[in-house]
Formats: sequence, structure tokens, C-alpha cells
Amino acid sequence: MNLTYGPEYEAFRAELQEFLRGWPLQGDEAKLPRNEQERLFRKRGIEAGYVYRSIPAEYGGAGRQSDPLYDRIIQEEYARTGAPGNRLNQGPGLLVPTLLDFGTEEQKRRFIPPTLAGEMQWCQGYSEPGSGSDLASLQTSARLDGDHWVINGQKIWTSNAREAHYMFGLFRTEPDAGKHAGISYLLVPMDAEGIDVRPLKQMTGSEEFNEVFFNDVHTPADHILGKRGEGWTISRATLRHERNLIGNPALMRQQFEMMLAIARRTERGGRPAIEEPGIRDRIAEVEGFVRCVETTNLRMLSAESRGEAMQVMLPMMMIKLYSTQVMERVASLAYDLLGGDGLLAPIVENDSIYDGSGTLRGGVHNFLYSMGPSIAGGASNIQRNIIGERGLGLPRDLRPSGG
Repeated sequence: MNLTYGPEYEAFRAELQEFLRGWPLQGDEAKLPRNEQERLFRKRGIEAGYVYRSIPAEYGGAGRQSDPLYDRIIQEEYARTGAPGNRLNQGPGLLVPTLLDFGTEEQKRRFIPPTLAGEMQWCQGYSEPGSGSDLASLQTSARLDGDHWVINGQKIWTSNAREAHYMFGLFRTEPDAGKHAGISYLLVPMDAEGIDVRPLKQMTGSEEFNEVFFNDVHTPADHILGKRGEGWTISRATLRHERNLIGNPALMRQQFEMMLAIARRTERGGRPAIEEPGIRDRIAEVEGFVRCVETTNLRMLSAESRGEAMQVMLPMMMIKLYSTQVMERVASLAYDLLGGDGLLAPIVENDSIYDGSGTLRGGVHNFLYSMGPSIAGGASNIQRNIIGERGLGLPRDLRPSGG
């Protein structure tokens, strides 16, 4: 199997590496606040055609031809240098591709440019108490009253709800319709009267998750993606993008490199732990899994570039399940390397997610956080059902009546 990209793509990589030598910024630009530096370099990346590459220019992207192999090289090089590239949070990573597929022209022009620029933050309103894995059972209602939807109910596990300007979410608009047919996909301003956001403390020390309560909350009638009752179909498109983000091999490689840094720095018997045969065996085993994910991802990209994506549907279904398991293995090995020192890691309030550093705190944080992605975007048991039913053609799992 030839895993090289070929001369055309390696020339593109060299061109990109030259561009990335501009990060970190130098001179007076290095004195700007960090977020201003990132905004400035991201803007240069768009102008050069590397950031938001395939999003049309009229919506704030680079407007270049989509090519999955170029995209993969860009991911690799940006991850390697730590330069600010595509934001992979809920707005640019999940909502923007969904808007491109289902939004009206007015919605695209209004919401996509400020989202890409980082001026408009989003949260995802899917899960509810009692409606996690069985998402279609959600009960939060939206009733059309004149030129507004009136929303009542509760969402939970809503990431970054306190910082968000808008929520994209699922709401029951057709109470008399079937379970899946009665749902619509709405956009809701988070500063609307009647919204109450309450943070949930996580074991990492952060408060990324929140409960969101709706009490007669109004959002404009035209803040709906698709038609009434089409929300379930649209949500599956968003979930597909979410699973691709969670299974991102560049992120996995970044965490593996962090674990290696800990193995080189940690001493066992007066020698770096990475020189210990038992540790080397474990590292080799884990890297084997990492490379399996990377190779599978390359197979998918190659098939997509040839227009043969349907031939790799089964690996595409498996990549999220498998990659989250591998990331847990990587984080667990890093945590074992820290040993008793892990108990000395400082407790940090409002810790940020994905601390990719090889520090003591970063290693402990990543270990604790590694248990979450197997639940996000469809828990592993749900993924196994999807693989079995849609990928292998097995009989449907038993479901409660009405499912």
C-alpha cells in the first residue's frame, strides 16, 4: 500500500510550511492580545487559501476547490505548528456545514461570515434529561405564534452555552406527528428573555457543560433550517460532521506526541521512561492503533477524492468509535507515566478543554477528559448499533414502541 501523497501534494505541503513560518507573529504584532494575533493569522490563512478552504468566498471562506487530501495536509501542518487554523468548535465545525447544505441564502449570508470570523459563538441544543441516546424522544416544544416560535422546556449537557450568542437545536414543533417527524431545527438567540443557563461542574475542573432552561422564549419564525418536521433529517447531517471532528486523526497524533514528551521527560530508575523495555512495548502497541486510525482516514480521503466514498462507508461508520477508544489508550498511558506525580497536579477552575501540552496538569486533564468523546456525538453503544444495522445489515436492535 502506497501511503505517500505524491509530488503534487508534497509541493503543496512545502508551500504551506513556508506560510506557517509566519507563526508565531513577530515584532509589534507579537505584542497584540493572543486572540487578536490568532484572528490576524487566521485571516491571512483565508486569504492564502488554507483556512476554511472550500467555503465560498461570499460567506467568508477561501472559495477554493474542495480536495480532501489538501485538507488533510493542512490539518497535519497546522496541528504540527500549533498555528490558528480552522476553528473546530460547534459553529464553524458543525453549524456552518449544515447551513451550507440546508440554509436559505439569507441565513447563509447572515450567520456564516461572523461565525467563521469568531464574532458569533454557537452552542448545540440536542440532549435533554431522558433524551440522550434516544434523542428523538426529546420534549422541549416550540409553538409558532405569529412571527415567532415560543419555546418551553430544558436542554442539558450544552457545551459553552454561557459564551454562545446563538443555539442551534432540535425542538418538538409537531406534537401530533410521529416521534421523528415532529421535530424542527431552530436557531435561538441566547440573549432572548426567558433563557436561564446553569453551569455543570466536570471532574476536569471545568464548567464547559450547562443546563439550559426555556420559559416562553421567542425566536423569529424564519430561524428554522429546512421545513417544519425536517429537523431529524438535518440533525443527522450535523451529527455526521460532529463524529468526523471527534475522530480527527490530527488531534489523536497531537495527543500521542504529548504522551511521548512525557515518556522522554519522566525518569524511571534514573533513566528516561521511554528507554524502559516495558514502556517501549506499550508505546509501540499504542502507536500501532494510532497508525491504524491514520491509515483508515487516508483510505477514506483517497476514496472521496476519486468520488468513491460509498465504497468505504463501513470504515467511515467505524472511525468515531475506534478513534475514541484509541485516544483513551493514549491518555491512559500518559497518565500511567505520570505515576504518583499525577496526584500533585494543580486543580484549576474553569480549565480549558484539550490542553495539548505535555505538562503534569495537561496529562491529568487529558486522561480525565478522554472518557468524554466516546459519549459525545452518539455514544459508543449507539455507534455499534449504526455499524451493525446500516453497515453490516444486521436486524434492528429492539426498541421501545413508537421508535
